[in-house]
This record gives sequence, structure tokens and C-alpha cells, in this order.
Amino acid sequence: MSMSIVSCRFLFFLVLIFAWPAQAQAQAPMEKLRLAYSAIGGSQASFWIPYEAGIFRKHGLDVELLYVAGGGRAAQVVQSGEVPIGLFTGGAAINSNLAGGDLVVIASSMNVMTFVVMARPEIKRVEDLKGKKVGISRFGSATDFGLRYAEEQWPVKRQRDFAVIQMGGVSDVYGALRAGALDAGVINAELAILARREGYRELVDIAKMGTNFPTSSVVTTRSYIKRNENTVRKFVRGFVEGVHFGKTQRAPAISIMKKYLRSSDAAMFDELYEMYIVRNIPRIPRPAPEALKTVLDQMTETDPRVANLKPEQFIDARFFQELDKEGFIQKLWK
Repeated sequence: MSMSIVSCRFLFFLVLIFAWPAQAQAQAPMEKLRLAYSAIGGSQASFWIPYEAGIFRKHGLDVELLYVAGGGRAAQVVQSGEVPIGLFTGGAAINSNLAGGDLVVIASSMNVMTFVVMARPEIKRVEDLKGKKVGISRFGSATDFGLRYAEEQWPVKRQRDFAVIQMGGVSDVYGALRAGALDAGVINAELAILARREGYRELVDIAKMGTNFPTSSVVTTRSYIKRNENTVRKFVRGFVEGVHFGKTQRAPAISIMKKYLRSSDAAMFDELYEMYIVRNIPRIPRPAPEALKTVLDQMTETDPRVANLKPEQFIDARFFQELDKEGFIQKLWK
């Protein structure tokens, strides 16, 4: 056998050796992961965008995206393990831990309450809510916390002066308001735009109160992280890259929001994109202790168990620490 033939076979063998890992990686099966979002509103776009843009798949995840109405209900679903990771108020994570659960915040999508209390036209001021019905999505949800913050500045209070009714989701609240089943309701900014057009009265814009609140936090369980740490790692990378995509790719991001909000109102979506993606979803969506502290401070008034608790107890920051160490976020924004 000539040396040239031997050399060719040797080179071919080397090519097979070095090509195999790349080929094996390319053929590696996608890992399935279920995610839950808790509202039909722009605050949830940080899940919709990486899902629709194929970013989760880029990081090896075959995601199934599920809608679970209301942060309180979504928290129950994640705590049960039915869906491993959800997007809902970080306040629900605190409530879960107080009840013996192990929910933990791994990222933040939005720390501003973009909710509005809208009422029937004949209700001209908050005092007119006496004897009336006010709707929220669910008890323990961000709409519930938002209403409680508004109440702190009102002369009227729940139970004593008006009834608080949980409806399921913010779209259900708006539907009940239009149907006359509610006198007022806490709805998100996009539904408030529609409500104003239909003549409903704005009682308070909670966003203007300036509260730093974990309205949309990314939450999982400590037990899930323990069993599937690398899956959570992949998810966080995709989530962070999705935020970057949303902020740098305006037209595709608006198209995705239109799909989930089921509207083609161009003027409204320009406003919503600016409000949610540009102003209120942080460039680096790391967990926010300050926002969780707001919840703890509010709960201290009625639950002495939280007096000595720290917001860091409800956060797992390891994944963002890893991204910082390797420069992943810096590379995205360079």
C-alpha cells in the first residue's frame, strides 16, 4: 500500500473523529419545557418574544407556552410541578413560601405596576365605590396587590366599603365590567386604552404611584432547579436573549405582541411597545430585591411572620452571576 493511500485514510479518519462531536451536538434532541404566562398583556411579552422568535430553540429547548389566568393560579400550577417555570408576580413566591412552598424568583420581567382602576361612567370618584363590586384577576395576583396600594390612599376600603371579586384574568375583569357585573376593575394598560375609548372612567393609574413592585417575575421551584439546573440555565440564557431581541427588533416584537393580544391597532401597539418593551422591561432582567422588599413591607402590616425576612431569601441569583462571569450579556449588547 502506498504512503499516499495511507495518508489519505489517516486524514479521513481524523475528519471523522473531529466531525463527530459537532454532528452529535447538531442531532441532539431538543429538551421539552413547559412555561406559563399569567396575563394577556404586554408585561408577558418577555416570554412570547423568545418563543416566537425561535430563541428558546436556539438554546436547545422545545418550549410549550401555556396561558394560566392570574398570578395566584399560575403560582399554584408552578408549585405543583405541572409547569416548571412561570411568569407572574413575585409576591406570589413570597406567599407560597409562607405556606410551605419553595417558589423562587430567577429573573424579572417588569417591576412596575402598569395597572389602571377603571369604573363605570357614573362613578366619578373613589368614594362612589361604597356598596359596589371591584374586580381583580385573583387574590394574591399583581392586580390584587395593585388595588391594595391604591386603597392605601383611598378613604374607602375593601370589605368595609366595597366587595373585591376575583374574575380569573384581566380580560375577564374587563368583560365583566362591560357586562355590568362589576362597577370597577383593575385592568392592564392596553385594556385601559380600550376602556377609555368606550367611555369608562379612570379612577387611578397605579403606574403613576411610582411603586417598585415585582409585577412580572420569572419563578420556578428550588426543587426543580435541584433536579434540572442545566435546563433552567438554558432557559435563562434564552430569556435574556429574548429581551435583547425585543428591544432591538421593534417591528418583529410588535408583530408578536399583536398576535397574542389579538389586535391590529397600529397606534395602540406603538404606545404599548414603548411602555412595556422600551421603558418597563429592563435591559438586564436580573431578579430585583428592591421590588420584593415592597411586597414584604406591605405584608408586614398584617402578617408579623415577614417582619424579619429579607428579599434575597426568595431569589436564586446564580444564573445571572454565571452570565455576568462569562460576559454573555455584555456580548449581546456590545
